[in-house]
Amino acid sequence: MTPLRTEWIPAADRTSRRLMVMLHGLGDSLEGYRWWPQAMGFPWLNHMLVNAPDAYYGGYSWFDYPDDIAPGVVRSRGLLFQLLDDLRAQGFPTEQITLGGFSQGCLMTVDVGLRYPHRFAGLVGISGWVFDLESLVKNPSAHALQQRLLLTHGTEDPLIPIEKVRPQIAPLRAAGLSVDWREFQKVHTIQGEAELSLIRNFVRSGYPDQT
Repeated sequence: MTPLRTEWIPAADRTSRRLMVMLHGLGDSLEGYRWWPQAMGFPWLNHMLVNAPDAYYGGYSWFDYPDDIAPGVVRSRGLLFQLLDDLRAQGFPTEQITLGGFSQGCLMTVDVGLRYPHRFAGLVGISGWVFDLESLVKNPSAHALQQRLLLTHGTEDPLIPIEKVRPQIAPLRAAGLSVDWREFQKVHTIQGEAELSLIRNFVRSGYPDQT
């Protein structure tokens, strides 16, 4: 498989092994998240922005939508596993990585975060949904049960209605997964400082030795 295109934005502390990997949504690209590191504002946190593999109307996608998405999800899962394996080999342990994503990137964050055989510092999913929920909750791995998830969604989202996503939370929790679910009065977007502050606090809590 051809490796994913990425962009590295180093922390002010060049010795830091702490990292946030961010996955964009449908039709967007890594360029659309160059503002993210500054919004997080942590001098000890490196960032990696990742481009989805498939061209889509001037942007990129992680899988076909709304057609049969399974082949694309499985393919992108393998590419992200490869990326995470490479990061581990380069001295960035998964336990020091926060994985985050928006929309399709949220789906991939949850899918990869709960299937990859190592624990993350945290998983942040914004305005997405859970793929293949049944298999995820049927026999969650020991690593999945150790993960911390923050999932946010808009009550006025016209693209991914919250009524389709909200019912997925209870089965995740019933399976023993640690899910912090937050609803915002927003459409298919990130709700400014209110949501960013929540995400910032969640990310920080994954690195208890940092302030």
